[in-house]
Amino acid sequence: MMKKLLLSAILPLASCISFAQSFKVTLKTPSYKEGLTYLCYHMGKNLNIEDSTVVSSDGTAVFTGKRTLPGGIYSIVFPGKRLTADFFVDKSQDITINADTTDLMNMNVTGSADYSMFQRYQKFVMGKSAEMQKERNAYNVSANRADSSIHEANFAKLNKEVSSYRDSLISNFPESLLTLFLNTMKEPEILNKNPKTRQDSLDNYNHYRAHYWDGITFMDDRIIRTPFFLPKLERYFRELLPQASDTIIKELDYKLLLARTAPEMYKFLLNWFTDEYLNPKYMGQDAVFVHLFEKYHSKGVSSWLNEKQMETISKRAYMQMSNLIGAKAANLEMVDSTGKKKALYDQEAEYMLLAFWDPSCGHCKEEVPRIDSIYRASWKKHGVKIYSVLSDNEKKKEWVNFIKEKKIGDWINVYETPEMEKKINDAKVAGFRQLFDVIQTPTLLLLDKDKRIIGKKLGWEQLNELLETKWNKGKKETK
Repeated sequence: MMKKLLLSAILPLASCISFAQSFKVTLKTPSYKEGLTYLCYHMGKNLNIEDSTVVSSDGTAVFTGKRTLPGGIYSIVFPGKRLTADFFVDKSQDITINADTTDLMNMNVTGSADYSMFQRYQKFVMGKSAEMQKERNAYNVSANRADSSIHEANFAKLNKEVSSYRDSLISNFPESLLTLFLNTMKEPEILNKNPKTRQDSLDNYNHYRAHYWDGITFMDDRIIRTPFFLPKLERYFRELLPQASDTIIKELDYKLLLARTAPEMYKFLLNWFTDEYLNPKYMGQDAVFVHLFEKYHSKGVSSWLNEKQMETISKRAYMQMSNLIGAKAANLEMVDSTGKKKALYDQEAEYMLLAFWDPSCGHCKEEVPRIDSIYRASWKKHGVKIYSVLSDNEKKKEWVNFIKEKKIGDWINVYETPEMEKKINDAKVAGFRQLFDVIQTPTLLLLDKDKRIIGKKLGWEQLNELLETKWNKGKKETK
């Protein structure tokens, strides 16, 4: 399986550097008298190292640099790498942290107004949460409806107080990093808390999706240096959006358009989208990756990527371009074991299974007989044919023996001779591996009667389900 590029970890800070300014973060910790400590920043789900220094004998560590730190949530990683403590960095670049590792909840941070507000918010929420838990417990043991109503009302009142406090911070400090953080964590209200009909549920979904990004801007680079933005992005694209490629493409184009004035956000999004759809989880989503390549990467907008990364992206895109779902399959002009020409487009069938396999491949040895069993039991009587391609022409003898042994001679078994392969290579045109994205065996594609690709990279069970769905749909339409 192809590994992800992990592009989201490659975000140069050059555009954020200002050599006319500097930063200074001073750590005072009585818990340590020596050891290496790190200044890190959150990026997605990772903690990336910004700087490191040694704790002196008086428990002090000073991080300095002739540059400004981009805004976001940073972390001190104490010696031994077992303890971390987060704090906020924004406009102020001179910050002092007094941290007793036995009581990090009460860590004192000066020079960061956002963190001071966050501590007050955190203490308020913790106090209210304790009261809410008492009301929840009392509700659970209520002896009658009257008592339970009282505790239910008290719980709602406390919850409203927390929401009001949060909303007041957002309203009074709209440009603060804390507001950015609170908006990211905020969930849309449920439109109908007791849905009774399918329409109620649909309305709830549409409302939730429409308000999912309320208060969150894609034009602020600070948000990517928090641990909260990436999970929200993942949930939206993996769970909330319909997984149709057209819907995904429309959404990611819009998000990238919003981020066009925030260079680090733009990089983060484009990198994440590229990683996410490099090896898509659902059939047909390879169209998303091809779109990313054609509209963005091939136009030179991802100049921060190195040569190897661009080569990987380009190769993957070219392997997918000619075999997208709905596209007409390229013709294959191959021959059978006797040298007789049997081109793909010369074969007529209601459905054609295009199978690339290798007789020495362990998985192929298991799958090919299974495909043949379902073919004989069901597919053949429905007009399905199998255009079976040897993926390695050096194994022709093994291939012929396997065909005889497994009795699959009624498949359309073909291969590309060494001479044919050389001619294609000399002409520098795409061969069958690129045309059909054959990077492993077996590779299976399902074509309709017009040779359009309607299924790909599926196992025989999934192919059978797809065919059964097509046949059942056809029966209903003829009634």
